[in-house]
Amino acid sequence: MHPTRPLSPLLRAAGLLTALATGPALAATAPPLPALGADAKQNTVSGLSSGAFMAAQYSVTYSASVAGAGIVAGGPFYCAGLNKLGGPDRFMMTASNQCMRPQGAAPSGAAAWKEAQLFARQGVIDPVDNIKRQRLYIFTGQADSVVYPKVVAQTRAFYLSAGVSPSQIRYVDNVNAGHALLTANPGDEACPANVSPAAGSTKTNLNNCGFMQSRDILGQLYGDLKPPAGRLGGELLDFDQTEFGKGAYTGLSDVGHVYIPADCRQQTCRVHVVFHGCTQEDSRIGNRYYTSTGFNEVADSNRIVVLYPQIRTDRKRNPQGCWDFWGYSSANPSKPDYYTRTAPQMSAIRAMVERLNAPRP
Repeated sequence: MHPTRPLSPLLRAAGLLTALATGPALAATAPPLPALGADAKQNTVSGLSSGAFMAAQYSVTYSASVAGAGIVAGGPFYCAGLNKLGGPDRFMMTASNQCMRPQGAAPSGAAAWKEAQLFARQGVIDPVDNIKRQRLYIFTGQADSVVYPKVVAQTRAFYLSAGVSPSQIRYVDNVNAGHALLTANPGDEACPANVSPAAGSTKTNLNNCGFMQSRDILGQLYGDLKPPAGRLGGELLDFDQTEFGKGAYTGLSDVGHVYIPADCRQQTCRVHVVFHGCTQEDSRIGNRYYTSTGFNEVADSNRIVVLYPQIRTDRKRNPQGCWDFWGYSSANPSKPDYYTRTAPQMSAIRAMVERLNAPRP
């Protein structure tokens, strides 16, 4: 996961997608995201790496409408802004270094909490009192050499500072895993493997650790769940993401994906947003992230709609296809607004979730 440049070793009905290498539909042929009348009180998010930073960011900025977050190998809210050094590139530099592989102490979760309170007073994020009702799954692999465990520990510190009860947080730091979302898929990387995302990489950052981490994430966020479906009965759809982009640059791909269980066409369901990590967008690894990570199987038997928004690789601004947690989508990267409700990526995801929450036509 590298912001913009390599400063450290990191970063359907259009048709059911079946082949690994199948690319996304063109926006001109992808249908709009449907309104499903999903329960707006049970929206949750999760992500890996830059997607984890995004999940934490979204859970704070839109805390009034987020019931919980799963954060796998990601740092605290506003991590890139916690370095008080000057210079126009300080957010990018901090994201690439201190928020990933700090040589000294990691950016402070308590300091991030103070910034969140300030932003709430300024009205650019939701009131922070909402955060303390959220449920959290926070994971760091013992063998992660891309985002150090001490960085992820500060994510937990942030939520504790925000008043989240320890009983609402599942913090996992005892698995010898590398920098990846964990699966039980024989074809995935070895559990301790670390593949630093890099421009041009086709590595998946999915590691076989003998269990499906998606089940643990959704189980923590929603409580007791039915066993995953043995055979999927819903629809995996492409949808047009372009209608959700605002501003000159959002960094979003033209097409996103959504899994809709059959029950969710008629019954009230919940929404879970899954943010991929750097170099995990569909243009690079095909459908692996949204078909083989286990989210859909759990969702199918538990009435959960799974939204898989996609980022576009940009050779100049975002060569590794990361979510924005330092400001590359901001009009003024030296004074970025990536963490606010009006930021391009944040507002786009919120609009997608609102569409799924909207009453059926």
